[in-house]
Amino acid sequence: MAEDSAETPRGDLAYRTMAMPADTNPNGDIFGGWIMGLMDLAGGMSARQVAQGRAVTASVGHLNFLHPVKVGDAVCCYTKLLRQGRTSFTFAIETWVVRGGYGKRFKVTAAEFTFVAVDAAGRPRPLQPLPALDAAP
Repeated sequence: MAEDSAETPRGDLAYRTMAMPADTNPNGDIFGGWIMGLMDLAGGMSARQVAQGRAVTASVGHLNFLHPVKVGDAVCCYTKLLRQGRTSFTFAIETWVVRGGYGKRFKVTAAEFTFVAVDAAGRPRPLQPLPALDAAP
């Protein structure tokens, strides 16, 4: 497991929950698949905004587990849009925990998730241009 020197999460908070005993592996650590599922949920919620509708997970890359997650940790997933193509887009997704729900915050997982905007039949569809971030409502 590698150490991470970043002090703050990259992106926007997209999902927050608490790690519970039912989410552990046989060693008592939180199961990595559960963390990956949370990251996919966080990415999916952010993807709906970018796609302005339905989007599906196409791939996951560079998934790194940096530290174990413990029961009682507050688990927070942050998403940051990295790139957007004609029908697909990629988020950097980081998972951070607050140890015991009130301790130090640190990054435990990072990955890139690619999503594809799809129509009602599940076929890829073109993305609409994103509005400028500084545009007035």
